[in-house]
Amino acid sequence: MRKREMRERHMTTKPRLSLARIIEMNIGFFGLQFSFGLQQANMGPIYGFLGADEGSMPLLWLAGPMTGLIIQPIVGAMSDRTNSRLGRRTPYFLIGAVICSLSLFAMPYSSTLWMAASLLWILDAGNNITMEPYRAYVADRLAPDQRSTGFLTQSAFTGLAQTLSYLAPSLLTAFVARDVLDANGIPVIVRIAFIIGAILSFSTILWSVLRVRELPLDAADQAELAQKPLTARATFAEIRDAIRDMPRPMRQLAGAMLCQWYAMFAYWQYISFAVGRSIYGTSDHNSAAFREATLTTQQAGAIYNFIAFLGALALIPVVKRIGARHAHAVCLAASGAAMLMIPGAATPGMLFVLMLGIGLGWAGMMGNTYVMLADCIPPERNGIYMGIFNLFIVIPMLIQTLTMPLIYRPLLGGDPRNVLLLGGGLMLLGALATLLVDAGHKAPRQGSLATGQG
Repeated sequence: MRKREMRERHMTTKPRLSLARIIEMNIGFFGLQFSFGLQQANMGPIYGFLGADEGSMPLLWLAGPMTGLIIQPIVGAMSDRTNSRLGRRTPYFLIGAVICSLSLFAMPYSSTLWMAASLLWILDAGNNITMEPYRAYVADRLAPDQRSTGFLTQSAFTGLAQTLSYLAPSLLTAFVARDVLDANGIPVIVRIAFIIGAILSFSTILWSVLRVRELPLDAADQAELAQKPLTARATFAEIRDAIRDMPRPMRQLAGAMLCQWYAMFAYWQYISFAVGRSIYGTSDHNSAAFREATLTTQQAGAIYNFIAFLGALALIPVVKRIGARHAHAVCLAASGAAMLMIPGAATPGMLFVLMLGIGLGWAGMMGNTYVMLADCIPPERNGIYMGIFNLFIVIPMLIQTLTMPLIYRPLLGGDPRNVLLLGGGLMLLGALATLLVDAGHKAPRQGSLATGQG
């Protein structure tokens, strides 16, 4: 009986990690998010430098939502069923990091729009192969009461990494003049920033997987996993069953996610063009004024990401006190108010002040929603539900990509500043939708794999 009690205690507890170890296990997220930051800050301008039309610009961003839609649920389900010498999640980290690094090296050498768009597809595939197994790894490795710290630490690294990735071209102007261009019209400072991102993408993930390894499965868990073969049929059946059994709070999050991710994706696509018009009075993508607008936008992005970095740390005690739902609603409301005011910003200083609201919203989006998710999903399905949850991100992005070219000129007057007004309104709706989520539901534990990671 004593052995049985010890076995049950082992199954229902996980070893607690110090804050330093939680930070180490998330360092790889720094490299991953540095890559995302480079995309957010530079793909719009790169497309502009290569001659893209503003109205059709969202179609060139189709890679993100499509690769996320296809890859993340499949990889999430596969990682739940993987039992390799390296672990369940680690093989996916490493494969994705290699793909991401190679794509980042190649991106600034794009000579045509189709080449840049194609490389973005490959880059996003690598990022998506890594992303959800990484989130599942955090849920696997941490005790339930440490998950908010884990996910908000990820959010902090997101803010820090994207601060530096947005700021990298501006910092590089200390060594290379901003108007020095490669033959394709892309500034040399952008090329160097992408090379730095390629190095960080692989090295930081390698650091995390070596310093904080996955916990091995015990014999009972391995036996149960052996009955779940890693085949295409079993994987797709698992995805189908998980969608059917989706917890109610997770379903309720769909409305808030639709609003916030439609708004944020539109923001990334059009902020440089909106700043070009509102502060620099230009819509010429090949002008020196537009290049200046791009640098100003990247500096603003660095500010909001640094605020997200600090905000994520500040949210750790706030979420423990008032809950992730209420904290997230406040974050989205702040972001919505800021987006509504950005078109009226006439100076860089005014724009930078408004980044406080964008940063709080971004901190909440990268941390609070995952705290709410982890609290309601069964632990043995961490990987697949993290992958399926990504559909709540990429489907809004896909909707935005397909609808924005249809409404950009007829409804928004062909003015990128109006895109931000639309985004601000959607952020406020997202805040209201968040308050409707059932925060009291807890996931039941099912089977020995529910606790076998500890």
